[in-house]
Amino acid sequence: MSHLERRRQAKLKQLASCGPFLAASLCEVNRRCGQPNCRCARGHPHRAHVLTYKVKGKTQTVHVPKDRVEEVRRWTMEYKRVKQLMQEISRLSLTLLRHPVAVRRAAEKSRKKRPR
Repeated sequence: MSHLERRRQAKLKQLASCGPFLAASLCEVNRRCGQPNCRCARGHPHRAHVLTYKVKGKTQTVHVPKDRVEEVRRWTMEYKRVKQLMQEISRLSLTLLRHPVAVRRAAEKSRKKRPR
């Protein structure tokens, strides 16, 4: 097994050990609740977290309860890690596909340069 194949296998093992992931962005937003006597009416809005994601090109938003913010943050970070791993695996696979072609072409060039 070549060095590139071993690297790809290692990346595939990392991919197999991934946890839950979510293709979305966790955002912190400031909101006003609408109650006239609330502190948010005096310029101190409430802090909340929302999850944004795309469906058919349109952004969707979901409120994230305070007690789930860290869990959802881990899911979104795991998605970024999975996406990066898949890009690396794809790049290694492409390199493995092209590598024999490059070796063959170099061999052909060296044969053509030799005098007969």
